Amino acid sequence: MPASAPSAPATRSERKHAAIIAAAAEVFLDMGYDRASMDEIAARSSVSKQTVYKHFSSKDLLFVAVVTEMMDEAGAAVHRAPPNLRDRAELEAFLLDYGIRIQTVALTPGLMQLRRLVISEVQRFPELARELYARGAGRAIGTMGALFETLREDKLLAFDDAAETAAQLNWLLMGEPVNRVMMLGNDAIPTTAEIRRHTKAAIATFLAAFLHPEQC
Repeated sequence: MPASAPSAPATRSERKHAAIIAAAAEVFLDMGYDRASMDEIAARSSVSKQTVYKHFSSKDLLFVAVVTEMMDEAGAAVHRAPPNLRDRAELEAFLLDYGIRIQTVALTPGLMQLRRLVISEVQRFPELARELYARGAGRAIGTMGALFETLREDKLLAFDDAAETAAQLNWLLMGEPVNRVMMLGNDAIPTTAEIRRHTKAAIATFLAAFLHPEQC
């Protein structure tokens, strides 16, 4: 999943900036941090190395920019304004759609390779591991936790702690498939049918634990 700007850059400088980040994402994911060079990034982005350094004064800063942009792009694809949920059927449909979407976005070769790369460089870039979590699972848990507070008031869900409940949902959806792909490689990325089947089982387990008694 190469990094890209959310909309077409307006100026020549912005277009070059976007091209550098997109090329850097390819190079870092293909070659790793140590073997990646600013020369290769410049060549793939069709700009001079001087131009690359004009936008990013070091390879470290360019690596940080790639990680944050790829994660922000993924987050924007996952998180949408929730509809007004009125009953169990609408809640179940919303959670199913959300679960399929978050797995479909996260379980891509680019983002899984990014996760491996950041973990492999955690000693050199500990702040990036924190950013990866904050912009990935942390954002998902925070967003869903805020929604769950509303759903508790509306007597759709029943729980003690919203953040813990959102974390439970995140693990049910993401734990097994992410672990499998991280350990077995991108060949273990689930198919669309497998994602749907896993999501339906995860949502059934979640609702069995947290559905409000009035909705049973």
